[in-house]
Amino acid sequence: MDGIDTDPASTVPVRSDEDFMRAALRLAEMAGEQGEVPIGAIAVKDGQIIARGWNQVESLKDGTAHAELLAMTAAAAAVGDWRLDGVTIYVTKEPCAMCAGALVNTRVDRVVYGMPDPRSGCAGSALDVTGFPGMLHRVRVTGGVLEEDCKQIIRDFFLRVRKR
Repeated sequence: MDGIDTDPASTVPVRSDEDFMRAALRLAEMAGEQGEVPIGAIAVKDGQIIARGWNQVESLKDGTAHAELLAMTAAAAAVGDWRLDGVTIYVTKEPCAMCAGALVNTRVDRVVYGMPDPRSGCAGSALDVTGFPGMLHRVRVTGGVLEEDCKQIIRDFFLRVRKR
């Protein structure tokens, strides 16, 4: 069934972190085609994609239009609440401080990222905003999912930018 496992106890497809990250990668590719830094994000609840986002900083002329924030805003609209309990955000690059703070403040259950960002990633690399003990909520973090694919799309993008 198109690379999707099925739980033998039911007919409901069980998708893996890799499957959902591939969906985020498709959004990252789209962002890159639009001249944006190629980062994509999806929001998943109960095994279903409920929202999508991709970097739109340049097109919207908005420094806060990061993939994760746009996906979280759309997810809040989908669930009808700012609290994103039970939601997992899949994003191709480790969230920055702004996005990690939003993950905490919206009470996202889990973030899964592809490429770590040792310089400014805030889900455990440079800082750990998502798991900081003083926060009112901690976000579970899984990193490195399809890491090489996520790194490659960023490398290819900046190689094209440098050639121009």
